[in-house]
Amino acid sequence: MPILKKYDIIFIVSLYNRGDESVKKIYFLITAVFCTALLSACEKKKSETILNPDGKLDKCTLRFSWWGGDDRHKATLEAIELWNTIHPEIEIVPEYGGWDGWTEKVSSQISGGTEPDIMQINYDWLVTFSPDGNGFYDLNKLDSQLDFSSFDKEVLSFGKVNGKLNAVTVSVTGRGLFYNADVYRRIGAEFPRTWDELIALGDIFDRENLYPLDLDIQSGGTAWYLSIVYVQQTTGREFISMNGELGFTAEDIKSALDFYIEMENHGVIRNIQTRTDEDGNAALYQSPEFIGGNVAGVLEWGSSVGKYESVLLEGTLQAGPFLTSENGRSGGWMIKPSMLYAVSKHTKYPDEAAAFMDFMLNNKDCARILGTTRGIPASGFAEESLEQNGLLTGLSHECDSMLEKLDTVTISPYMELPRMKEFYNTAIEQVSYNLCDTKTAADEMHNSITKYLSRFKGENG
Repeated sequence: MPILKKYDIIFIVSLYNRGDESVKKIYFLITAVFCTALLSACEKKKSETILNPDGKLDKCTLRFSWWGGDDRHKATLEAIELWNTIHPEIEIVPEYGGWDGWTEKVSSQISGGTEPDIMQINYDWLVTFSPDGNGFYDLNKLDSQLDFSSFDKEVLSFGKVNGKLNAVTVSVTGRGLFYNADVYRRIGAEFPRTWDELIALGDIFDRENLYPLDLDIQSGGTAWYLSIVYVQQTTGREFISMNGELGFTAEDIKSALDFYIEMENHGVIRNIQTRTDEDGNAALYQSPEFIGGNVAGVLEWGSSVGKYESVLLEGTLQAGPFLTSENGRSGGWMIKPSMLYAVSKHTKYPDEAAAFMDFMLNNKDCARILGTTRGIPASGFAEESLEQNGLLTGLSHECDSMLEKLDTVTISPYMELPRMKEFYNTAIEQVSYNLCDTKTAADEMHNSITKYLSRFKGENG
């Protein structure tokens, strides 16, 4: 849009005041051109960072934090470098690390009011840190800097609490099954399509002292997740509802634990003792057993599978089918916001923080850099950029495409609370180490979850 300076305006006004009809025509023509340009600029969809009404943002330094694997770290640091080049007056200072212990770190920062200005947050942090909608900055107040025009309304609603937009969904994801194709090919095995086929693979791989799959006990509920899907698919009941109600009976939980033990007993996955002996406390993507190909499959979020793909020394990781029952029933698989961006309610520079968030979400050059390291972007601008540049490919895209064909369930944010994950892991460990039977562990989990959710909602309601 053309910028009219003070002297331009004086000149136009003087034309009109001369009184000559031909000059007045020039005046009206100039005015019409200016108004047309102004309306065109207002109607144009925004895909770049938007400035304040005065045409500039304040000079400042902002902190931005996120978790992830090396692939995400590398891409994000490159994106920040681009931002700092374009906007040297607004320096972004990165804070990043792995997932383990990240929630505890940010929780301590938020409790002390020292959290970063812009944060990548997990879905459950909304109910943990902002149950009334006042824990993060209301992004509705920053719409002059943030462009939501290319976001699906339902996807945007994931970040709303009590009518306030606390966060913006970066991507929507689900856990998928990914296999080392070379190992499967070498022993003549096919990727499983049903739960029964998965169990049968244990005996085939056991002959080679290999495992067709493993479930990361260190990654907050991954070991329990597959068992939940199995029961949700067979019963049609949801484990936890969106409003935090336990939907499984104690018998449902027992069925899930029985299925987990069946996977261990058939050699589909390593038992916890074996996993601990071989890996220590390392996450599965850091395990020599996975990196070397002895473990030939993982269950992982489509938005995060890159950390497995990047460390594999032997073979190529491929996305496998989502498992169904023998009668072809495919429900029960779950999706959620992979992560969201939020602005600290304590930030001194909300407009500047929002401008950087808009850059990370919508800027097409930034999108090319980030690729699918955070999943398939929820922003239509970013997704279009990836598609135009041939970057809408890879495991994350394959997983996302397959999920779109399923009758998925949206994960409740309550399901991902850290204390809930402790209940899951405790029950898994008890039955894996044979400390109690599945019925006893199921009853204990059912009682613990029921009491905790009631108390949590009472304290945060």
